[in-house]
Amino acid sequence: MRKLILGFYVSLDGKSADGDNGIRDVMMGIDDPEQEEYFVNRLWEAGAFLMGRNTYEIMAGYWPTADHPSARAMNEIPKVVFSRTLKSADDWPETRIARGDTADEIAKLKAEPGKDLVAAGGTAFMHSLIKLGVVDEYRLWVLPAVTGKGAPLFPELDEAVKLRLVKSTAFPSGILELCYAPAGD
Repeated sequence: MRKLILGFYVSLDGKSADGDNGIRDVMMGIDDPEQEEYFVNRLWEAGAFLMGRNTYEIMAGYWPTADHPSARAMNEIPKVVFSRTLKSADDWPETRIARGDTADEIAKLKAEPGKDLVAAGGTAFMHSLIKLGVVDEYRLWVLPAVTGKGAPLFPELDEAVKLRLVKSTAFPSGILELCYAPAGD
């Protein structure tokens, strides 16, 4: 069975890279070839990228013509957009739409053969996955910055979610990759 990995960039104060809190400018301003190469290699480990409609629309407008080091992986690896309103996903190669119940769609994807699934963006979509309890691993890319504002990565939950550290990697720029799994796994 494939795992669902939630991959996300966050500030030191736990704010997401969504919105206008300046964290995207921090991301784009970091020059760390070692981290970039590592990140691209991690992308190639994905069997599919999962995202919501808003993230799809932003990424589909960028990646197909991008010359960024991540572009080839982002364009060639299959993508699944969760949306009941999106009419077509023809703007970005290797993309299909999941229109059903999110938990059911995730269960079907996990049951398919292949590499692990990586949820690739959108705070609202990430919050829905966390609340559904379908995340098998949290892969957080912590940036060396504090925003003081923005959406928190984790939504308000009815009870605490205990996690255990699986792996940590530090890079020269100060970026940390922190990988956590639910403590019961």
